[in-house]
Amino acid sequence: MLSVARAARLKPLLDAFTETRPWAERVRFDPVEFPHRYRDARDVEVVALLSASLAYGRADLFKPKISALLEGLGPRPALRLTQLEPDDLKPLLDGFVYRFNLPADVGVLLLGMGRSLAQRGTLEDVFLGARARAGHLRGALAGFAAAIRDAAPRRDVERALGPTRGLAHLLPTGAGAAKRLSLFLRWMVRGPDAIDFGLWSRVSAAELVIPLDTHVARLGAWLGLTARRTQGWAMAEEITASLRRLDADDPVRYDFALCHYGMSGACPPRPEPSNCARCPLREACRVGRRLAAP
Repeated sequence: MLSVARAARLKPLLDAFTETRPWAERVRFDPVEFPHRYRDARDVEVVALLSASLAYGRADLFKPKISALLEGLGPRPALRLTQLEPDDLKPLLDGFVYRFNLPADVGVLLLGMGRSLAQRGTLEDVFLGARARAGHLRGALAGFAAAIRDAAPRRDVERALGPTRGLAHLLPTGAGAAKRLSLFLRWMVRGPDAIDFGLWSRVSAAELVIPLDTHVARLGAWLGLTARRTQGWAMAEEITASLRRLDADDPVRYDFALCHYGMSGACPPRPEPSNCARCPLREACRVGRRLAAP
């Protein structure tokens, strides 16, 4: 974890980096673009969970899949989902394939969200129930995913669409960094600002754990936020613990900036001295200091 002394040096650099760069322009390269198209809170919730769940692999491949699903759901997706029946899924999902996921996987997610909304009113209530049972965030995320899966009539979905294949990947309830569920939770809890929505008032931003992807893991290691080599929940917690030394109330506010700095190519996996020389985080980065040295 980041030492107190290193945190004191890093904080002004990372605060300025996060607050002054035009990150809102990066929204169109991020799955958060989709829920930003909606104004009703329930629509934002369901579109956010759908978008985050399918946000793996290359954005230029998953974004057309999400767009097609949203077009099929119409202008009021939350209402549509509460009215959805298994027999309605085939025209909506016929032919859908995205990497690990087949139509039935997405059918369980859609029906699970619709039934959960009909029963609980909001997805926030579903999450809060899972947190009350688990008592900690990792268990709450797993319990939330399980509750969505369990709310759907899986046998009816499979009868309409065929077998599931990647349901455990789409709505994970086991080991791993839970990156996409943590991303969804960040969208719902943080803000509101240009990126996140701040819709869930009964969950604190201080509780969040950073959504760990390859970009955040790489920059986290270079900035001294983690000493771990294996990407997983323990690394996500360690990076978050380091960021809490910069902002205890809102540690994951740095996530979007760090992630997109890597995604944009400004900080590639193979460091380039010319990039490092103009990087605003160079003085705190063990790689940047070495490569940009005269």
